[in-house]
Amino acid sequence: MLNTVTYVLIGIGLFFNLMAGLGLLRFPDFYTRLHAGTKCTTFGSIFLIGAVVLQAVAAWVSGGWDSPNSVLALHSLIALVAILLTNPTGAHAIARAGYRSGVKPVKAVVDDLEEAEIND
Repeated sequence: MLNTVTYVLIGIGLFFNLMAGLGLLRFPDFYTRLHAGTKCTTFGSIFLIGAVVLQAVAAWVSGGWDSPNSVLALHSLIALVAILLTNPTGAHAIARAGYRSGVKPVKAVVDDLEEAEIND
């Protein structure tokens, strides 16, 4: 049962990472590509690290408390927290820099930010 859940988590993580790659190739502009690249890889990382943690905790419990798998589980969780903090923050900074550099979205109908900058 444990291996089945692990395979499902890996499959979901791979799906999201593949969709990120596809989004980078298929989406029309900078902002939608950035969205696909960050959102999908964040979700993919959650599921892939979840599979690693699940297997590490199972090996840790069966191997005793002094098993090196406890370190693997802890390091994986720390990596997940780092990804969850840095990926959205970095994407926001990149999108803001692109906007301030004059990169326009494709087929944008309303741009409220431009009006706000004019009024400031």
